[in-house]
Amino acid sequence: MVVRKPAKTFVVLSKPTLSCSILIQDKLRRILDEDLWHDDITSEALIDSKTRLEGEIICKEDCIIAGIQEASTLFEMHDCQVESIVREGKMVKGNSKILKVRGRASTILGLERTALNLMTRMSGIATETNRILKEARSISPAVRIAGTRKTAPGLTFFDKRAISVGGGDTHRIGLDDSVLIKDNHIAIIGSVSEAVKKAKDKISFTKKIEVEVSTLNDAVDAIVAGADIILLDNLTPTQIQDIIKNLKRRKYRDRILIEASGGINQKNIRSYASTGVDVISLGFLTHSVKSIDMSLEVTSSSGQ
Repeated sequence: MVVRKPAKTFVVLSKPTLSCSILIQDKLRRILDEDLWHDDITSEALIDSKTRLEGEIICKEDCIIAGIQEASTLFEMHDCQVESIVREGKMVKGNSKILKVRGRASTILGLERTALNLMTRMSGIATETNRILKEARSISPAVRIAGTRKTAPGLTFFDKRAISVGGGDTHRIGLDDSVLIKDNHIAIIGSVSEAVKKAKDKISFTKKIEVEVSTLNDAVDAIVAGADIILLDNLTPTQIQDIIKNLKRRKYRDRILIEASGGINQKNIRSYASTGVDVISLGFLTHSVKSIDMSLEVTSSSGQ
């Protein structure tokens, strides 16, 4: 095994002067470790350690900006000064200045790609979430748009926060946020009713119980057993409307939250919004995200 020595490029503050949780700082360090296994050998070869620079992050496309908190924290953790030019969650035009950063040149260049990767991905997610939300609410003003757990490994927290910045609901971030009884659980347990019963017996009353169903009978069984939410997964809008119509007829509709998921995207969002569900969750917000084009431009340098 090759043991790599700690990187020499960065000076990490022992007491960061920022209001960011230790958990978030740790997540950022782990992401940075992927890019900086040892040293930034290019900057070390070309740039004197005393050289300082000022730079600006430029957003080259119209979008909703997300990730300012993460990028700022990343730079501040390494003794750089950051100035936000726009507010997170704001829609900006292409070629807008987003963030100014000042500090040691080798540090900023070493952090550049990690900061940009976070901001471009998060801004892409926030922008698409907001667009989908507006489409859905033009049909159903109270419907919620949520993400799923189809996120990039290691980036779940950031992907989910980007959805929130875009106006969406994060849904579950981790498996301990709520109970979600899926088809494989039911296949093992044997029935919807028994699965809900087991969950209610063992899980705290503070946790909601959601059940994935695909038929009216399973939906009724889940409601009668005491589920809080039913997930209508991989059904067409017509099938969903039929189930909701029958739940209303049986006086069950007002006892349950109804979520739709599976194959929903920008092309069919209006059809699903018209079904009357309470929540629409979309995996494509995170698993098929288009990152926003951004770059870090050096505006001045000194001390070379």
